[in-house]
Order: sequence, then C-alpha cells, then structure tokens
Amino acid sequence: MKTNEERLFDSRLTLENDRVKVRIVSPDDIGQLKDIAFDPSIWTYFTSEISTEQQLVTYVEDALKEFAGKQKVPFVIIDKKQDRIAGMSSFGNISLRDARIEIGWSWLSPDAQGTGINGLYKSLLMAFAFDELNMMRVEFKTDVLNQKARKALLKIGATEEGILRSHTLMPHNRRRDTIYYSILKPEWEQRRQQV
Repeated sequence: MKTNEERLFDSRLTLENDRVKVRIVSPDDIGQLKDIAFDPSIWTYFTSEISTEQQLVTYVEDALKEFAGKQKVPFVIIDKKQDRIAGMSSFGNISLRDARIEIGWSWLSPDAQGTGINGLYKSLLMAFAFDELNMMRVEFKTDVLNQKARKALLKIGATEEGILRSHTLMPHNRRRDTIYYSILKPEWEQRRQQV
C-alpha cells in the first residue's frame, strides 16, 4: 500500500469529475498555457507576473523542480467541456506530520472565471486531501484586496481566519496583507453530506 507521500507525489496523479480534470503539469502543457497565461488581469493579486513565454517556461520548470523536491504538487486544470487547459493550481505548504496542506498558487483564464470551474477543481483537491490523504486541515490564502477570491473561498465553505499584515512582497514593490482561510475535516464531512 502506498504511503501518503507516495500518493501525493505520484507523477500520474489525476483527479476528475464530469466537468474538470486536474493532473500534474508537464512541459508539454506550455503550448496551451501560453494561450491563456498572458492576460494581465490574471496576475493582479498574484505574487508573480507572467507576461512572456520565457517567464511561463520558468514558472512551469520551477513548479516541476518543487514537485521533484516534494515541496509542491502543481496541477493543470482542464475544462473537460471545452477540452482545454483553463489554468493551474497546486498543493503546497505540505505537512504530512501535522495532517495539513494548502491549496493555492491558483489562476484561471478570464473565460474560465465565473463558470463554476473554481469550486469544482477545489472540491476535487479537497476530496483527495481529506478522503485519500486523511488531512485534518486544508488552508488557503489570498491578497486581502482580492474580493473575488475571498468571496469564492467563503462560497466553498472556507472559514476566514485572520490577516497577516505586510506579509508578502508583490510585483512593483507593494507589500501584501495576506488573509488566511481553512476548512477542517469535520466541516468537509458536513459539507459533503449537504450536497
């Protein structure tokens, strides 16, 4: 039987439902990613910016290095209805000992925003974290200014926990106040029964 670490860092890890599929990113995805990644509105609240193909290549290469180093699990999000990549997300800040994991480093193309894909792929990742890995806590964080992301996190049942002031250096030298959210295993189980 595989350990949680082996399951989490399996390069074949794929999760899907009727509408979305997530799988580990590959250098072969850069062609599709460059069709959606260069819209500057995606990066307004992100801790980095991607505006060139080289920046995108570096982003994917860095994500795969972190995957090889067992620090992050980077996914592409595939819209099955459109049969194309809609964005990316990752598991990170992983502590198997403490049974906690973060879902983040997430971005969607503007046409995928507001379509329900955000909640659907996050549900897949949470189901894997809670049901397969037996995590006790899934956490999220975002820029305190990102009202759209904050509303989406509340919509999926996350609890707002607090703000870390001047937490992260953003592009253009802005200091971000970061707001944390979480869902705990009993909350996930209750949410699943309500669906």
